[in-house]
Amino acid sequence: MSMMQSVKAANWKFAPLNRPFTPGPHTRKLEGIVFDVDGTLCEPQTYMFAEMRSALGISKSVDILEHVYSLPTAEQQHEAMEKIRAIERTAMLKQVAQPGLTRLMSYLDERGIRKGICTRNFDAPVNNLLSKFLAGSVFTPIVTRDFRPPKPDPAGILHIARSWGLLRRSTGEAGVPASGEEEHQPETGPDGAAGLLKTETGEEVADASALIMVGDSIDDITAGRRAGAKTVLLVNDVNRHLADHEHTDLAISRLDELIDVLENGLL
Repeated sequence: MSMMQSVKAANWKFAPLNRPFTPGPHTRKLEGIVFDVDGTLCEPQTYMFAEMRSALGISKSVDILEHVYSLPTAEQQHEAMEKIRAIERTAMLKQVAQPGLTRLMSYLDERGIRKGICTRNFDAPVNNLLSKFLAGSVFTPIVTRDFRPPKPDPAGILHIARSWGLLRRSTGEAGVPASGEEEHQPETGPDGAAGLLKTETGEEVADASALIMVGDSIDDITAGRRAGAKTVLLVNDVNRHLADHEHTDLAISRLDELIDVLENGLL
């Protein structure tokens, strides 16, 4: 294994999977791994973003989904989203699996480690990748573009944690409640966008601290860090600068490098 970066200091690590779990003050049991899709499970198709911005008539500095959601009418939002989906449908036919993908997933399945997906893609490219490269390997839940707010908001990862029954008692901060969201009001970010939900002190909320978020973008590692998960960056030529980002716990160059990390409790 040739990890790009050593693990940043922490007061605990996940227990090694190569031996029975023994509780301890500095070890934690890994409860599951959440994966991004484009650039993580499949090789990056970053050319899509330029095509999307061209189709929408926006500059590189504008977030694509934020632009779509900001359009004044539902009809305009639908038309803009269809332009994006058309580009993704074409690109998905050229998807290439990341090196080490099937080896890592086989290992996780053998170890009984739960796998989820949190992506800004819509469902068709995700389903295409899973059926093409990972038939029989279960990912649930799968959080796609239909889930809002999207990454870098941590809500999608916390939703996965909650679906897996990973809960803790709130200290009064914003989070994802363990029971129904209808009674709660969302916090708003500095731009007025809805974020996590207000919770009461002592209320059960989703807890992602026993999860790993694996991705290739600043949105992935920021969402993971904000959710309280450990973060792993899959490095490529475009995102190499993020290996030293404060939200990155570990950087790897191939997915199957995670096997040794998990086997020996290196994260």
